[in-house]
Amino acid sequence: MNHSVKHRSSERGSAAIKFLIVFVLILLTANAGYNYVPVAYNAENLKGDMQAALLQGLALPGKVNPVDNVKIRIQKAIMQNDIPPDAIVEVKAAGNSMSAHVVYSTPVNLLPFGMYRYMYNFDQTVTPTGFLLKQNN
Repeated sequence: MNHSVKHRSSERGSAAIKFLIVFVLILLTANAGYNYVPVAYNAENLKGDMQAALLQGLALPGKVNPVDNVKIRIQKAIMQNDIPPDAIVEVKAAGNSMSAHVVYSTPVNLLPFGMYRYMYNFDQTVTPTGFLLKQNN
């Protein structure tokens, strides 16, 4: 019985290499998540802030220009969410409705030391829905 175990030299010593490979893969995945998640989170926050700015701009009473007000609120949200300052913001009024469009790209280092950079592209158009618009059914 012991004789057959001695002849399995190809099965010995591979646990350390497998552990090292799995550990490196886990580290690379954690690094990618650490760099990507904040960028995606800020983009989702900006989407919500754009929707809120549009609804608040439509609900403004008086002689305030709603397009300028929405654009100012979106610019404020861009600064709060660490969005690149070169983001393009377009707010358009169409009848008794408005739409806001924001476009930007930002690089995300998915692999350490800049070996692979992913370009996160944000292109979102928001139009209001709900009770602030006149519903013709």
